[in-house]
Amino acid sequence: MPNSSSSSFELKESKILLRFADLVEKHTDEIAALEAWDNGKPYEQAASVEIPLFVRLFRYYAGWADKIHGLTLQADGPHHVQTLHEPIGAGLPPGVLNIVSGYGPSVGAALASHMDVDKLAFTGSTNTGQIVLGLAAKSNLKPVTLELGGKSPFIVCEDANVDEAVDLAHDALFFNQGQCCCAGSRTFVHERVYDQFVKKAKARALKRVVGDPFRKGVEQGPQVDSKQFDKILKYIRSGVDGGATLETGGQRFGSNGYYIQPTVFSNVQDDMLIATDEIFGPVQTILKFKDINEVIRRANATHFGLAAGVFTQNLDTANTLTRALKAGTVWINCFDVFDAAIPLGGYKMSGHGREKGIYSLSNYLQVKAVVTHLKNPAWL
Repeated sequence: MPNSSSSSFELKESKILLRFADLVEKHTDEIAALEAWDNGKPYEQAASVEIPLFVRLFRYYAGWADKIHGLTLQADGPHHVQTLHEPIGAGLPPGVLNIVSGYGPSVGAALASHMDVDKLAFTGSTNTGQIVLGLAAKSNLKPVTLELGGKSPFIVCEDANVDEAVDLAHDALFFNQGQCCCAGSRTFVHERVYDQFVKKAKARALKRVVGDPFRKGVEQGPQVDSKQFDKILKYIRSGVDGGATLETGGQRFGSNGYYIQPTVFSNVQDDMLIATDEIFGPVQTILKFKDINEVIRRANATHFGLAAGVFTQNLDTANTLTRALKAGTVWINCFDVFDAAIPLGGYKMSGHGREKGIYSLSNYLQVKAVVTHLKNPAWL
């Protein structure tokens, strides 16, 4: 957004964002239906949670339009120094906002490589993010922010309320058919409550309602496409072959569509593919740990670092894990809490830059230093 002495231009941009939010809100039912058709997510989830958050994001940033400004700095010598925070691009003239659909090798590569594209934000897999970053570097060195893959640990400590922890861990993994970058896909459970947790996690998975995403009460729809469907089943087979215990699920659900049974593995070891790779599907892997130092080491032993969850009643344990876990977001006794003001982004190969909140603004601004020589300033 521009840094301008004219508030009318900034208010114009604010009005554009607010108008867009109003239109999205007006068409919530249609957009939620399109989301369900697009990737299988339950319609109720899209309509009641995701579209409202999308609307909130635009209204949040509309409020920033007249609040972005530079600084006045002190420097040695007779100089007045100020900074301007200027946008990468400006305004919203006709033709700027476009929805261009297509595949990565064609449309995505063209955008990443184009000399007239000044800024790029990408959300997707780590492998594709590396390709995008490389193409941007080879073209005009455009700045790129990346929100990439994850293999987030969800740590259940020995003092946890097991029933609450099971429900939260279930939602942390199975949300959106497991097709969530932040998914709590490595469930670490303390050995003292491990057996109890596994038994109840299995029971919760068996109760999960799978079916038509447009039917009321359905918790899990189909996977996004046949390729992802086949990939998930392949990982499940690798878990069985590797010696993990398949507590429940592991098969196709029904005979039509890309539905997969909610799947729970216990006795998972750190070096198994189901514990190291981002499956992006409804497959919960439950690992056992003995103490806090061990779980910190094991939780951080991954190339990913997008998010983490901690379930404990002990404040010292929560604080220790919060500071020790190498992840962009750590949820304490909750998971998948998103808001327009809360930054989201990863450590390590989960990406760089932050989305949402005040932290995302720097991704879209350039800082210009303006230095003016002063003749015979009175204060010198």
